[in-house]
Amino acid sequence: MQKDGSQQRRTAPLRQRILRSILPEPVFPTEDAQRRRFLLKNLFLHFRPISVPEKTLRLSLTWGLGGMAAVLVLLQFGTGVLLKFGYEPTPMAAYPSIQAIITDIPFGGLVRNLHHWGAHLLVVMAFLHLLRVFFTGAFHAPRQFNWVVGLGLFCTILFANLTGYLLPWDQLAYWAVTVSTGMLAYIPLVGGALQELVLGGAEINAATLRNFFALHTAVVPVVLAALMAFHFWRVRKAGGLVIPRSPGDLPDPQPTKIPTVPNLLVREASMALVLVAALVLTSSVFNAPLGGPANPGLSPNPVRAPWYFAGIQELLLHLHPTFAVCVIPLAVVAALALIPYWKHDTDTGGIWFASAAGRKTAVAAALIGALLTLLMVITAEWFAGRSGIGVAMPPILLNGLIPAAVLGAALIGVYSLLRRRQLTTNEAVQTIVVFLVVAYGVLTMVNIWFRGEGMAFRWPWWTG
Repeated sequence: MQKDGSQQRRTAPLRQRILRSILPEPVFPTEDAQRRRFLLKNLFLHFRPISVPEKTLRLSLTWGLGGMAAVLVLLQFGTGVLLKFGYEPTPMAAYPSIQAIITDIPFGGLVRNLHHWGAHLLVVMAFLHLLRVFFTGAFHAPRQFNWVVGLGLFCTILFANLTGYLLPWDQLAYWAVTVSTGMLAYIPLVGGALQELVLGGAEINAATLRNFFALHTAVVPVVLAALMAFHFWRVRKAGGLVIPRSPGDLPDPQPTKIPTVPNLLVREASMALVLVAALVLTSSVFNAPLGGPANPGLSPNPVRAPWYFAGIQELLLHLHPTFAVCVIPLAVVAALALIPYWKHDTDTGGIWFASAAGRKTAVAAALIGALLTLLMVITAEWFAGRSGIGVAMPPILLNGLIPAAVLGAALIGVYSLLRRRQLTTNEAVQTIVVFLVVAYGVLTMVNIWFRGEGMAFRWPWWTG
């Protein structure tokens, strides 16, 4: 029986959908097919806009730091999955499995080197990206919360590096993590319980290795991927990157835009290829360190924390542990998270260092921070070597509350003085941040290069 016209119209779409699913698109060159082909060939546009402001493509705006950090995260995921095929997370098998990866598995040593150096480079890139966002004022509305998300990403990256540091189960890893987790005990009220929870006991043991392996390979990647996706979404929701401009220029309400493909795609792909090539070359020349098997009964001298925590370890030599590990770091992180919500009198989005005056004060703050921190370290060492010099006062007051109060009062005083000298809120806050960043950098370098056996101060070029 011949079908009527209405029944043919109902069955035709179903027939076409079935044919489209099994036949190439050219059979049906309709508008829907062209649109599907466009979207499939431009998956890049699912997480990038169709067009971007032309000025945001300048290398001097971002230096590709955020993109390179994202590439390194993906590289860490890939190399980490490969390493899991040969790694065994038990105290008896962890170290031999690392040796087997290096010597027995084809390209296993290269993969481990990529994972190791990529992890350290990721910390550097993420930190530089945070500085770039801050110094270009890219934390102003509507990007305030994304700044907080970025801080969370950076802390997650640090945690990822710490949890992965223990997995080789060699002397370097074992004692570096011992120092790092030992800092948790100085957190008031919950420090001891938190340390025992992380370690799975009173000290590093098999449970610690299992905990760190699970956190490093399961929990942290999920958190990192979720935060990255949310971070990218917030960037798009804010209208893309902050548009660069010169001091005194007003934001452009209708910037000139150009297609994302190929303009942004080519730049990001080129930067990613250069980064991967440089990392592969580095990993081919320099092997990731691997000391002797972990020996809980024989500690190296000195025992060092990972380099990104070396500044805190240096603070422990001068301040009360509660203030060095808990009070000061948490206060600094909280202050950084609140920067976008401070009452700023100007919007410096897109302007490097806020203004010409901001550049001058930033340079001055960097020089003063470096010299003052080094002077204080040397002075503390001089007093520590003088017997009979001391004050009858509880250590938490003498080495904790009083120095912290003096530092806080000094920073508040400097901020007030800068404001009286007609500097804007952005310029004054930037000065304080530069001072603190440089001071922590100096403490890190002192701990790494100027501390010898027993963490005694020494000149690195002096061997006598």
